[in-house]
Amino acid sequence: MNTPLTILGIESSCDDTAAALVRGWPGQADVLSSVVSGQVDLHAGFGGIVPEIAARAHAEKLDIMVEQSLSKAELTFDDLDAIAVTAGPGLIGGVLSGVMCAKGLAAARGLPLLGVNHLAGHALTPQLTGGLPFPYLMLLVSGGHCQFLLVRDHEDYTRLGGTIDDAPGEAFDKAARLLGLCQPGGPAIEAAAQGGNPARIGLPRPLLDRDDCNMSFSGLKTAILRARDDLAQEKGGLTKQDQADLAASFQAAVADVLVEKSRRAVVTARRLVPSLSRFSVAGGVAANRRIRTGLETVCMDLGLGFTAPPLALCTDNAAMIAYAGLLRHAAGEVDDMTLAARPRWPLDTRSPGLLGSGKKGIKA
Repeated sequence: MNTPLTILGIESSCDDTAAALVRGWPGQADVLSSVVSGQVDLHAGFGGIVPEIAARAHAEKLDIMVEQSLSKAELTFDDLDAIAVTAGPGLIGGVLSGVMCAKGLAAARGLPLLGVNHLAGHALTPQLTGGLPFPYLMLLVSGGHCQFLLVRDHEDYTRLGGTIDDAPGEAFDKAARLLGLCQPGGPAIEAAAQGGNPARIGLPRPLLDRDDCNMSFSGLKTAILRARDDLAQEKGGLTKQDQADLAASFQAAVADVLVEKSRRAVVTARRLVPSLSRFSVAGGVAANRRIRTGLETVCMDLGLGFTAPPLALCTDNAAMIAYAGLLRHAAGEVDDMTLAARPRWPLDTRSPGLLGSGKKGIKA
């Protein structure tokens, strides 16, 4: 392939409406523009994301984000080779908004349409930002997902383990609400923890007694609730220092689990790929400095290179979707107007689901 591909990416799987333009080749691409419109203010009064509000906001913002991304890159639709869009997994209203927008643009401009798995976007980000060659081990850790993935190709993923209940980002959000902190919970917990003592509150490290790569974070929410109530009852309320110590202790517990399970995931991955030399992390929780530092230590101890995307590409964005679409387009893959929005879409379809299944399929 001599001519670089220029791909428009669209992302609307949760509460961020995003569009981006990526140009290049597989393994070597540049982000020409990346714009994101968040919805924190819209959901602030509800203590969490309201799917209907999120979907309506996506429908109102998608065309604006696309226009802004083209303007920032100083390109027009005539410069595009294809349109890539998150087709799942995610909140179905938001995913559907993005898919319909992409279909309309593709039909109007006569451009190829590429449906992208949101998780693949995260998993392929290290190749976009650092040219990381296959294969590599990926910890995908975000608000809705937490998995160890052996990434062999843009469509070849082996899940080595993951959360059997809440994702870490979800646990951070719920813990922040319990402690009276703002949303999103990850940054709020991290900020509060800076002034706290992580050893003051004894919290469990779930599933570390099991010699596998699976994790659990649901019990930590119950533990932090009980610790909060015990302190409040003892003192007649929580001081700022109590709040900081609780936040620091919770963050330390999550980090310890992720770090130790990452160590086990490396050992497991090397049994499958003895030449494995790189470990990467992506997803919103990858922005947490304590977690990153712990993962860097694991890689140093085990002789692996460590890669983490820039913070702006850790959270949901459309550049990762555009790049995943670029890989699909380069491989000769394309979708048609029957492309469906999918609330569930596991990357590894060969492994049994960790979170169960239903009429809509395996969750993860």
